[in-house]
Amino acid sequence: MRFIFYVVTAISIFSSGCRDHQVGGKGKQPNIIFIMADDHATQALSCYGSRFIETSNIDKLAAEGMVFNRAFVTNSICAPSRAVILSGKHSHLNGVRDNHSRFDSCQVSFPRILQEGGYQTALVGKWHLKSQPGGFDYWNILPGQGDYYNPKFINNGSDTTYHGYVTDIITDLGLQWISSLKSKDPFLLMVHHKAPHRNWMPDVKHLDVFDGITFPQPASFHDDYSGREHLHQQKLTIARHMDVVYDLKIPCDTCPVAEVNQWARSEYRKQIMAMDTIQQTAWNRGYQQEINHYDTSGFTGDQLVNWKYQRYLQDYLRCILSIDENVGRILKYLDQQGLADHTVVVYTSDQGFFLGEHGLFDKRYMYEESLRTPLVIKYPGRIKPGLIRNELVQNLDIAPTILEMAGMNMPDEMQGRSMYPLFRAPAQANWRDAVYYQFYESGWGVPQHYGIRTQSHKLIHFLSGPGNWELYDLDRDPHEMVNLYDDPANDELIQELKQELEELRIVYMVPERPGI
Repeated sequence: MRFIFYVVTAISIFSSGCRDHQVGGKGKQPNIIFIMADDHATQALSCYGSRFIETSNIDKLAAEGMVFNRAFVTNSICAPSRAVILSGKHSHLNGVRDNHSRFDSCQVSFPRILQEGGYQTALVGKWHLKSQPGGFDYWNILPGQGDYYNPKFINNGSDTTYHGYVTDIITDLGLQWISSLKSKDPFLLMVHHKAPHRNWMPDVKHLDVFDGITFPQPASFHDDYSGREHLHQQKLTIARHMDVVYDLKIPCDTCPVAEVNQWARSEYRKQIMAMDTIQQTAWNRGYQQEINHYDTSGFTGDQLVNWKYQRYLQDYLRCILSIDENVGRILKYLDQQGLADHTVVVYTSDQGFFLGEHGLFDKRYMYEESLRTPLVIKYPGRIKPGLIRNELVQNLDIAPTILEMAGMNMPDEMQGRSMYPLFRAPAQANWRDAVYYQFYESGWGVPQHYGIRTQSHKLIHFLSGPGNWELYDLDRDPHEMVNLYDDPANDELIQELKQELEELRIVYMVPERPGI
């Protein structure tokens, strides 16, 4: 295990007045390691058929466990997704509807239940919920979004700085915690990575990977948004809103800055200044070829957009390489310590991400690339290796599933469903046939919206702007290019979906019912 050194710069002490919650345990309990990336799209995982990258270690996890092909989030943005995972409740009930909300960590959560049921619990990495983590014996978290290089952490209340690359550091901290355990009681370790969150700063050792490779563009890359007028209002396009300096690492004082990116270039300067001399030298050397290429190219129009897409994919995927390497480190450690046969390993992301689909980057929308998230689970002796499930599951189901794996009871207030029955074939006849989604933020030109996704169709209701309703046939139009809502031939289907949507809102106790 590599050595980490740190400097304690300040101390801030938190106190917790949380009450205990009733738990019940049964049977032998496995260790659980929950690994979550930030904005890892399924399009960038080879076990999900990626055209871009080989993720051999996550593939190994999938081959020894199972892949959920249709795993979705309830609200595709960082803080709300994390709150849903912890609490097993939709955003309107757990209190975190957007990235500006504070998570009440005294509320019922699966880590707290495991802790009170005898588990040793730890969280390392990104928390992003504006509160002290609750339910953990040890926590060491990034403040806010955190930095890629030489990041600051809050170590059980103490402000701390570590030297190195954040993905490696987070894994180091997690493995060091496991190594420090003296008790034979089972443990829960949550490893929450910053990567590959914008602005996709790779480890310097990967800066030459993917050089000379041309990545294929998605089928919807040149989407003209016909029939989906609200998409003209968003500010998430590669063409107009991806910053040459902050996102693509090209020094350029004369390049235009989109209004939504006025903060970005000063932030990038801070990121570079946080590096030491050796890191800065390697960074500048690694990007020099791209800088020269840009300076001499005279890119305009489609050429510029195509170049931006290639640069974006290079750095995004380089960040994924570090994630995959560190998943491999954890799996190797479990093997070496004789823990692999007794440890559940979960890999997921807080949501999906656009990799050029519809000309976009980022998430937020209910479109498939943002809504869908990777979910891979290995549970030795309980999950048939290599299993692939196509049932509709959500991040809402993670808390109930982990509790059942630990032999503990799910509180009535949790709204998810344990995926434990899906761990073995055959398909579950009584599984859900639709999932509910609601996005509450209004930034970046993306209107608030909610909707329903079934195995074959998706109905979305936007609460402002033109073209409030959208309907997609996912079997015939998997790229969601043709809005069928205004076609009279679909009137009966629309009414059926609206009725099912209303029923889901009642089941999940959603208080607002606009437009129904």
